[in-house]
Amino acid sequence: MSNVDPHELEKFSAAAHRWWDKDSEFRPLHEINPLRLAWLDRLASIRGKRVLDVGCGGGILAEAMATHGAAAVTGIDLGSKALGVARLHALESGLENLDYVEISAEALAAAQPASFDVVTCMEMLEHVPNPASTVQACADLVRPGGWVFFSTINRNPKAFLLAIVGAEYLLKLLPRGTHEYDRFLRPSELAHHVRRVGLELIDSQGLSYNPVTRRYRLAPDTSVNYLIACRKPGR
Repeated sequence: MSNVDPHELEKFSAAAHRWWDKDSEFRPLHEINPLRLAWLDRLASIRGKRVLDVGCGGGILAEAMATHGAAAVTGIDLGSKALGVARLHALESGLENLDYVEISAEALAAAQPASFDVVTCMEMLEHVPNPASTVQACADLVRPGGWVFFSTINRNPKAFLLAIVGAEYLLKLLPRGTHEYDRFLRPSELAHHVRRVGLELIDSQGLSYNPVTRRYRLAPDTSVNYLIACRKPGR
């Protein structure tokens, strides 16, 4: 429990009942979900795989991976209210290959190392006190030859203007205070964490938003939101 910010947990717990409301503050997650799912599936081919979603929240990505052919999906989070919403939605969706556990990535890595073919950790690193610890846990959880995917926000003036001023204050895509600029991670910093734990950086993509068309797309520009794909060397 050391790598957790109680304020962040409380912030997301207060909004837990709105996770599956596509007109709520979680609307951006619903809109980018098909993009990130298609990208990670193209690289890792999740069909028939054992998948872990770290920081799953209400289960938007976890449930999508379960319906997309993964053999078994486990979502973990420390937010009990969000997990309650995720479990209820999975039950309503009739998904038997999806399970949710209230546990930290570090604790699960100690209990079940090298247990998953694919590990995802999306939109979480900017909300924990020690992102390097989360990256280490993800590397420990994936089997040799498996894939690990991260997404987060770059730290630079452009990201501050678009991800905080634009998204939270002007466009109101997110509630004010959703993000703290000092917790954003430059791609070079995340790459350093990834390589330090023995993962190979395979691909990166930026995620951009057009306020006119109100559409997201993947693009090479990683100056604001970005995703990276890694593999663990081995069989």
